[in-house]
Amino acid sequence: MWPCMKLRHLEELLQQIDGFDNPKLLLEQYVTPSHLASHMLHTIQAHYGDIDSKLIADLGSGCGGLTLGTAALNAGLVIGFEIDANAIQICQNNINDQEFSNIDIVQCDITSNSFVSRWFKMFDTVIMNPPFGTKHNAGIDMDFLKKGFALSNNVIYSLHKSSTRAHVLKFAKANDVKAEVLAQLRYDLPTTYKFHKKDSVDIEVDFFRFQVSKNP
Repeated sequence: MWPCMKLRHLEELLQQIDGFDNPKLLLEQYVTPSHLASHMLHTIQAHYGDIDSKLIADLGSGCGGLTLGTAALNAGLVIGFEIDANAIQICQNNINDQEFSNIDIVQCDITSNSFVSRWFKMFDTVIMNPPFGTKHNAGIDMDFLKKGFALSNNVIYSLHKSSTRAHVLKFAKANDVKAEVLAQLRYDLPTTYKFHKKDSVDIEVDFFRFQVSKNP
């Protein structure tokens, strides 16, 4: 086990973070629940030591839940990449409230080719809770994952619908990346958009760890 903040303290910190005021459906904006995010980040550090003192990217950082949680676990520097200006403003307010100094936020389109060329293999660890890919965004989850493979020189941690597990494993193998499902979790998705009919929906998600090849 690696040195790590207590799980309870991490979850309490993440519970204080403000979420989206007006989430955008086309960007599939959902807040990563504090319970899920804290367990995810605690595992990354306590079991693998992949946060403390590391250079870390959070792809699709949104309001900053995973970003701030990573900073709290003593990342050397965590850079959140986010396309939406409103989400970035909320994230910046959260950073200011918590007074973190080891966070930078970059506004950009993660799906663009120029994104990879600028940040290729710069990060020790990449974390993400990518869009799952609705009918409007089919395949965006794998696009995010491929960008993560390109940015990391070591490991990537990501959440994906359990129903897509076989596809994710096949995708990783095709990209010469070692994939492991660390846990199957329940994503408690609260009512966020007008078309949601239930108060909340539990979605089964896989918590993946990907190890990229050290060879060029």
